[in-house]
Amino acid sequence: MTNNTTPQAAARSAAPLALWLVLLAAAGTFAMTMGTRQTMGLFLSALNTSTGLGIGSISLAFAFGQLWWGLTQPFAGAVADRIGTGRVILLGVALVALGTFITPYMATTAGLIFAIGLLAAGGAGMAGPSVLMAATARLVPLQKRGLASGIVNAGGSFGQFVMAPIAISLTAAVGWASAMQWLGVLVLLALPAMWVLKGNSNALAAQAAAASGQKALTAREAIAQALATPSYRYLAAGFLVCGFHVAFLATHLPGVIAACGLAPEVGGWSLAVIGLFNIVGSLGMGWAVGRWRMKSLLSLLYTVRGLAVLIFLFAPKTPAVVLYFAAVMGITFLSTVPPTAGLVAKMFGTANMAMLLGIVMLSHQVGGFLGAYLGGSVFQATGSYDWVWYIDIALALGAALVNLPIREAHLARPAATAA
Repeated sequence: MTNNTTPQAAARSAAPLALWLVLLAAAGTFAMTMGTRQTMGLFLSALNTSTGLGIGSISLAFAFGQLWWGLTQPFAGAVADRIGTGRVILLGVALVALGTFITPYMATTAGLIFAIGLLAAGGAGMAGPSVLMAATARLVPLQKRGLASGIVNAGGSFGQFVMAPIAISLTAAVGWASAMQWLGVLVLLALPAMWVLKGNSNALAAQAAAASGQKALTAREAIAQALATPSYRYLAAGFLVCGFHVAFLATHLPGVIAACGLAPEVGGWSLAVIGLFNIVGSLGMGWAVGRWRMKSLLSLLYTVRGLAVLIFLFAPKTPAVVLYFAAVMGITFLSTVPPTAGLVAKMFGTANMAMLLGIVMLSHQVGGFLGAYLGGSVFQATGSYDWVWYIDIALALGAALVNLPIREAHLARPAATAA
């Protein structure tokens, strides 16, 4: 029997399969690492009861994790750009699994910082959005990058939606300590992604530069160019606010709900609803990128967040209100990532993208440190989360404004890099 399929036709038929395999690998990895990290707040009360350290001390461990997650991303991105994404993912996934597994054995603040903050959060940063989205941008066609980044981002939300109920069910069945360890084991399901996403952007950039007769930018030159760009600094400043908001909700929303006198299950389901609706927000934002100005989309998201928090403060605290609030927060939760990644790629290209997006993620996690730490400290000092909500509203307004001056344009290469 003769095979009439031409090589060109075979390539066209294989291309969609390869594209979806890349998206599945990146989104699946983000689902496992993000899903595990974002459900850790469910164990805060159990950790407090087990260790007797106090909410403030335990919040410090979570806050350090937020900061360290951001600190690892520029360096992980630089390594991935240079030696390959697959190796970075392997190490990151292994560290998330190890840190999560040993957390129940930690009885001191330093121990929790080591397990939650250093190992698990650092590993999640290595196998996190800057590395995954840069790999995706390298492996998918230009016209599909916006939607691809939305799909990868939705993977993290799907992980939160799935892992929160799993954590609740496991806790009920085997206790909180074993439940946390099982979550650590589940993270290892992301390991096959290292083969799909292997490769590095610097090699491709060097080939393109050689073809155009130019010298590729070094990492130091790329960082200097980015930091000298006002639009990049505005983008990082706005993303700091996103980190404050996301970390506060992920760490303290179950506590907020408990302080309202509602059942613990409402806290678990609220985190799941945030994850579910962030899938909608991420996919919608991925579709919107390229159709509207990305800076306008970011300003809209921050404005909606601030208004939603303001309404929630004055609304009656019933399970229905909490879940409606969680749905709105979910739509805006991490849907900031596709336009943020899109702006970095548009301004600087895909060469060094993992590193440059990682620096923006670092700004995000400085805000995350403040959100996680101030949440616990303010509650311990005042018995209420209200002042944190007030700060959140003010920051959301500031972020909406600071994104407006961003210029959406590809930056010219510095003349000094020409061959």
